[in-house]
Amino acid sequence: MEGPVEVVQEDGTIARSDRPVVALCTCRRSLIFPWCDTSHRGRKKRTAPPPASERHAE
Repeated sequence: MEGPVEVVQEDGTIARSDRPVVALCTCRRSLIFPWCDTSHRGRKKRTAPPPASERHAE
């Protein structure tokens, strides 16, 4: 988003940023929520389990 911006949070508080460009966090992992700090990048994506035909029998 282009700044400055104000975001009204769920609890009614207002978060303000005067930066020229900001990104909103949608993953909720950010330490500076509601702003994105790219914390989501540090986590590996989960992969789908292998098909049943490729799983080893237990």
